[in-house]
Amino acid sequence: MNFDYNSTRSKLILAEYGRNVQNMVDYICTVPEREERNRLAQVVIDMMGVLNPHLRDVSDFKHKLWDHLYIISDFKIDVDSPFPIPKREDIYHKPETLPYPQHKIRFKHYGHIVEDMIKKAISVTNEDTRSKLTLGVANFMKMAYSTWNKDSVSDLQILEDLKELSNGQLSLPADTVLTKLDFRTPPPGNRAKTNQTSSSNNNQKTTQFNSKRPSNNNNRGSNNQGDKRKSYSNNNNNSGGGGYKKSYQSNNNSNSNYKK
Repeated sequence: MNFDYNSTRSKLILAEYGRNVQNMVDYICTVPEREERNRLAQVVIDMMGVLNPHLRDVSDFKHKLWDHLYIISDFKIDVDSPFPIPKREDIYHKPETLPYPQHKIRFKHYGHIVEDMIKKAISVTNEDTRSKLTLGVANFMKMAYSTWNKDSVSDLQILEDLKELSNGQLSLPADTVLTKLDFRTPPPGNRAKTNQTSSSNNNQKTTQFNSKRPSNNNNRGSNNQGDKRKSYSNNNNNSGGGGYKKSYQSNNNSNSNYKK
């Protein structure tokens, strides 16, 4: 007994239309009369529109269905289409290969952006602006070096690397003090504001907590003392003091009778 499994069947080209539509399209390809093929193709087109009603929202609804008909037939069906017949190259075209950037970076820890920044600084003609850009590039180089290297770097080493990358066109004095840029921390002005706001918020929370705490403790202490007094009086009334006094009086009475 032979079983028909999906693994033994031909591959579904457009699975959203199902196996039956693909079998009908394959049958249309075998019909010899052209008029009969056109009639059956129109029936299949109507059925495909019923199976996928969401395609009705598309502007070229019928055009898309006819394109799908040709795709399901593997572009073998020969019928009169009211739209241009699609080609296999238009549907299954290979994407263009994206060029991978091939930058020969001289110092990997500085990156290619530093080299672009140096070229931009070299192209500036104003000496004052050029010196400011050179100092900014040097500070950025120090930040990049510290990001990718655990060891600290001297400012003199950064200045030498800057001079080497710019082929001697950009240079700073040897006594220049560089600043390690850190974009994760806010500027000094904003940092002071944040510290003030955080300290004021902490002070408000502390005063609120202290203002509420004594009243709660006093109430709690008074309640505990009242409970202790009540329990002590109850114990004395129930079993302790009252019973002891009565037994002592009865003993004294018996002793007085004995003397008599």
